[in-house]
Amino acid sequence: MIDDHPQRYALVNELHARPFPSLDLPCHVVYFAVKQPVDAHNRDRAEDRAHLLGLLDRHGAAHPPEGATHHAARIGRHDLKWESHTEFVTYSAFGKGVGERAFNPAEAEVFPADWMASAPGKRIAAILIRVEPLPENLVAVKSRLEEWFVPESMACSWVLDETAIIAGDFQIDPAGQMRFAIFARPGTGARRIGRIVQRLCEIETYRAMSMLGLGRARELNKHLNALDPKLSDLVATMSDKGRDAEDTLHELLEISAALEAQAVRHAFRFGAAGAYEALVNQRVEVLRETRFNGRQTFAEFMMRRYDPAMRTVKSAERRLEQMAERAERAGELLQTRVDVERSAQNQKLLESMDRRADLALRLQHTVEGLSVVAISYYAVNLAAYAAYPVMEPLGMSKGLMTALLTPAVILLVWLSIRRIRKGMH
Repeated sequence: MIDDHPQRYALVNELHARPFPSLDLPCHVVYFAVKQPVDAHNRDRAEDRAHLLGLLDRHGAAHPPEGATHHAARIGRHDLKWESHTEFVTYSAFGKGVGERAFNPAEAEVFPADWMASAPGKRIAAILIRVEPLPENLVAVKSRLEEWFVPESMACSWVLDETAIIAGDFQIDPAGQMRFAIFARPGTGARRIGRIVQRLCEIETYRAMSMLGLGRARELNKHLNALDPKLSDLVATMSDKGRDAEDTLHELLEISAALEAQAVRHAFRFGAAGAYEALVNQRVEVLRETRFNGRQTFAEFMMRRYDPAMRTVKSAERRLEQMAERAERAGELLQTRVDVERSAQNQKLLESMDRRADLALRLQHTVEGLSVVAISYYAVNLAAYAAYPVMEPLGMSKGLMTALLTPAVILLVWLSIRRIRKGMH
């Protein structure tokens, strides 16, 4: 029997870890997402769990197992769904029926205010969804939507092969909630309604998360606006031979370091913004929208209002990459120039050393010649003193004897010094 991979069951279970809710008509949904403002992906998830347990304990509901990233429970008259994501935590409360007052802020009281205030993070999304049966008279739908939403920004469409109508204006109401309405045809499956609700919550949450990159992009552009003229000036003066290349290279390295610091600081946020944007577009696409009553669809709303923000983020990211590449290319050119200048200096230094070596060699030869003369002088005198007692009986004068010895002594001294030089080499 072959053994299973240790993570085989865990990986399969992950496919079924976050099922869609099953919702019957009519119903309402209260949803919010919490994110820590800084370094949310490295947060202490034990705080998220403790906050969840605080809500469950108020209703005597069961606790999730340790390390769980999702949990479902019954709290009062609502079904709770809790999910922990990479950067945020979401809470969804599903209740049966709808109130006479549409989008009543009291519906959000399913999550107590004091418990909300103790959340380990800040609210990044908050949604009220009202789900009603689709009336036979679509004029009634139109009048309700005009009453509930801001017409200028309202998006409204048929979804899932005209199974339901969805609408929202992406405005935050005075109670801090964003409103969405769903009118589903009678007989629509509870799972299908749950999928529509889940898609709307995901669209708004991922939209909010992706647009966090917009603030970063604007902040980055301010830094790039300050660095760009400096980089352009340095590149323009690179060919100026009157300016020291090494000083220019040091200034360029400072700019490159500043650009790299910005890249490190913003890399995660920009990468996450791109991932969330893809999720938003994918969630909108799977709704399979068709136009209702001439209104803009969610896809058209995103194209007009959301896509420009994402293009700003991508533009800032590309600008940072391009400036870093410019700085890198300029640095390589300057480094080449510095290397060439140093090579020229080294060549001049070697030539100077060669001239000094020639002078030293000549001086050495001169000294050696003088040494032969000096040594020969003393050697001749010594030889004359040694030979004089022998030559005097023969009647040879001292001067003649010295004259005869001088060539022989000089030759011997010269041969000896030459032999010593060969031995040294």
